[in-house]
Amino acid sequence: MLSQKTMDIIKSTAPVLEKYGQEITTVFYKRLFESHPELLNIFNQTNQRKGRQQMALANTVYAAAVHIENLSEIIPVVKGIAEKHRSLGIKPEHYPIVGENLLIAIKEVLGDAATDEIMNAWTEAYGVLADIFISTEEALYQEAENKQGGWRLFKDYQLVDKVPENKLVTSFYLKPVDGAPLPDYKPGQYITVHVTIPGEKYTHNRQYSLSKAYDGESYRISVKREVVNEPFGIVSNYLHEHFNVGDILPISAPAGTFFYHSKPNTPVTFLAGGIGITPLMSMLQVAVKEEHTTSINFVQSVNNADLVVFGKNLNDLKQQQSNLNYFEFITETDGFVSKEFLEEHVEKSSEVYLCGPVPFMMAMINHLISIGVSKDHIYYEFFGPSMALDIKS
Repeated sequence: MLSQKTMDIIKSTAPVLEKYGQEITTVFYKRLFESHPELLNIFNQTNQRKGRQQMALANTVYAAAVHIENLSEIIPVVKGIAEKHRSLGIKPEHYPIVGENLLIAIKEVLGDAATDEIMNAWTEAYGVLADIFISTEEALYQEAENKQGGWRLFKDYQLVDKVPENKLVTSFYLKPVDGAPLPDYKPGQYITVHVTIPGEKYTHNRQYSLSKAYDGESYRISVKREVVNEPFGIVSNYLHEHFNVGDILPISAPAGTFFYHSKPNTPVTFLAGGIGITPLMSMLQVAVKEEHTTSINFVQSVNNADLVVFGKNLNDLKQQQSNLNYFEFITETDGFVSKEFLEEHVEKSSEVYLCGPVPFMMAMINHLISIGVSKDHIYYEFFGPSMALDIKS
């Protein structure tokens, strides 16, 4: 337990961390990879180059400072990060390395403002936070291990089928090499793939949603080939071009806190922006299987008709389920669903699951709140490190 004096000191640093947080975490990651380049085998370098990881860590450190007197307030954040850490293979021995470099970065950026008293307080606080993450992650490792067919870190899976879904998205079907039972998962969860690319110095970890409901037969990930935004997706392009039926890929056990959990007789809406459809597809399949007696809306928003994913599957489900409404919302610009459309089709009592690009999710959440949907009934997932959304509540 932290002393009241320590908590007061940590809390007093919150405004400074809010202002300089991303500068601190940028220095931190630079130092971390210079002193421990082996960690480049774990961290997503694309997220580093885009500043996403730095922003996510800055938000977490700031949240810890604000809630230091009641850390239970950040447990949902801790759980989400711990799930990602477990899927990446983060170990207890990594935490002292992170702590040392984070504290040095705080001192370097804040200079004389980071007094010995402040640094001692943050050293103590970091130890408490690290213990929380380590214990949370160990529980998740044990949970993954103890499932039938489960495992702790990475396990070899074989590609048994490769199916193009459109000109940019391909689905990959994976089965365990050892023939063990396929561990179950919650609809909406993801796996981490551990990819070794010839000519690349470090391995690459990427997290992909499981894009079909659990069936005991195979895992399916549906990967968008990144050809527009730089830096181009080195892993997505490799999988599309070089990963073929019969090839082996180490993967993590399924993880994630974003999953379908609505009760029957609850109106449900799924809002998918682009490749954000992948976790929502498995959710929809479960919702349909549970035979809701009330409405299910599924909206897929894409820039043009060529980018629709799982269109045939969704139309087939619509024909089979009288309570399912499926809409393809095609735009030529930003791929956003209008507020007027949501007001017409989404009941105020609905629970809404959404996934897609950050601007899409910001627009959808603000539209939903403005038409009367409770903020507590809106669930969403980031692809990559979690960031703060500008929600107008």
